[in-house]
Amino acid sequence: MASISPDLIARRIRQGSGQEPPDLVVRDVRLFDLVTGALIDTDIALCGDTIVGTLDRYDGPNVLDGRGRIVVPGFIDTHLHVESSLVTPFEFERCVLPHGVTTAICDPHEMANVLGVPALRYFLDAASRMVMDLRVNLSSCVPSSPVETSGAVLMADDLTPLMNHPKVIGLAEFMNMPGVLSGAPDCMDKLAAFAGRHIDGHAPLMRGKKLNGYLSGGISTDHEATRADEALEKIRKGMTVLIREGSVCKDLAALAPLLTVETSPFLAFCTDDRNPLEIAHEGHIDFLIRSAIARGVPPLAAYRAASLTAARAFGLTDRGMLAPGKRADIVFLDDLEHCTVSDVLAGGRPIGPALDQRQPIAAPGRNSVILHRPATAEDFAVPGSGTARPVMGIIPGQIITEFLTLDLPEANGQTLPDIPRDIAKVAVVARHGLNGNIGRGFVRGFGLRGGALASSVGHDAHNICVVGVNDADMARAVNRLAEIGGGFVIVENRAIRAELPLPIAGLMSDAPFETVRAQLEILRAATRDMGVTLAEPFLQLAFLPLPVVPHLKITDHGLVDVGRMTVIG
Repeated sequence: MASISPDLIARRIRQGSGQEPPDLVVRDVRLFDLVTGALIDTDIALCGDTIVGTLDRYDGPNVLDGRGRIVVPGFIDTHLHVESSLVTPFEFERCVLPHGVTTAICDPHEMANVLGVPALRYFLDAASRMVMDLRVNLSSCVPSSPVETSGAVLMADDLTPLMNHPKVIGLAEFMNMPGVLSGAPDCMDKLAAFAGRHIDGHAPLMRGKKLNGYLSGGISTDHEATRADEALEKIRKGMTVLIREGSVCKDLAALAPLLTVETSPFLAFCTDDRNPLEIAHEGHIDFLIRSAIARGVPPLAAYRAASLTAARAFGLTDRGMLAPGKRADIVFLDDLEHCTVSDVLAGGRPIGPALDQRQPIAAPGRNSVILHRPATAEDFAVPGSGTARPVMGIIPGQIITEFLTLDLPEANGQTLPDIPRDIAKVAVVARHGLNGNIGRGFVRGFGLRGGALASSVGHDAHNICVVGVNDADMARAVNRLAEIGGGFVIVENRAIRAELPLPIAGLMSDAPFETVRAQLEILRAATRDMGVTLAEPFLQLAFLPLPVVPHLKITDHGLVDVGRMTVIG
């Protein structure tokens, strides 16, 4: 924790107690009280970046007229991967600060799986220069499983030198649930090194004694609950459940009935993975708040979850309320129930001028998409019988998949896609220059009538994932990703239909978020023309390799039965 001088403390006391004028008076606002839910007419006195007075009237030389608007604490996104916004941390904050998000807790897990420690250092250096308070949980599972090829390995000894950085909270989502329960040495080393600090969880569908054991390792949060009864068991066992609503994973509808005034101290909000297109169309944490209220959640419960509970769950005791001694993260609302944000102060500063004063840093990880050799159409042939083939079944709005067994067409000793039944080929191509692995399989649910889609965003090892109904188009898409340094590519009849370059680690653009948003619109329109029915096909594609979530996944080793963690094809 940063030290503070006695003189500054004395100034805060004098300004709050009225002995001298505050540095800034936010005049004539209605404070939404997170204790009772009342709206209270008040001024707010600020000394630098800290609130020193509320529920009273103040005078001073510098006044910001609140014009009777409602004020609430800055919103906290409790778990996200900035990389999934497809832009740098500096563009991410420019995108979400106007939505009232003044604190975000990130796991640089995606970039770390490509680059290792340099990715963590980049995020820590970037966070130190940002206007919003970006906090970092150090990535716990790099690689995330033994059945995929990652670009890096992070052990406890790699993480501990960074653990006392002022922007570090603790250890990020512990995805290796089998490793925790079996006492795997690398997992025990990490849990021991961070004992007593915050450790994020990742426990989809985990219940009963397994959950008890998992929590006994010191893990305290989870963003993977998808059912209200699952979430209730977790909060009853002491977890804080982070209600997630991202671009692919959408759990708010299922969990909103659980969020009441009584349970709000145990539930917070997160986005996990949300791209600029959804932020532009819907919002960020402000979207979760208004969506929850629209589903019947009391405003007091929703705003507590978005700030106070979030702050307490992660040990951020200096924020979460508009109260003396707290960080001056203030969101001005024109409407409480619709969470209509009109202005934001981050650390006592208006966000527009503050963003203009930043000094961003260059990101590492260019030229990180390295193929063993150029892909050919023959690389995507699937030899053998089509009888009783394992097929991944997409579940819209979820990253879990169905484990299907279907009979597929055959010709010349090869198993083929089945376009009328919406079954395409899917493959993962290793891209870290370590081997030439290609895993092949089939997937149902994209709606693809022709061509191929490819992405270098492939959770969590971030090899190239490609889905298609034409082998030559699949090869063209993979090779194009290598040419542009990663990103998203659409190919039809061997021609590039649309693309979004992501040259930073194959995960992030170096362009402004407005440019990325426009490119995503073009990609979305092109996929619809090709028959794709998924709202976010590229993000859905990116999650197909995720081997730590049931039931059937695809990695560069092949199709994986996640329940048994075995490669089956």
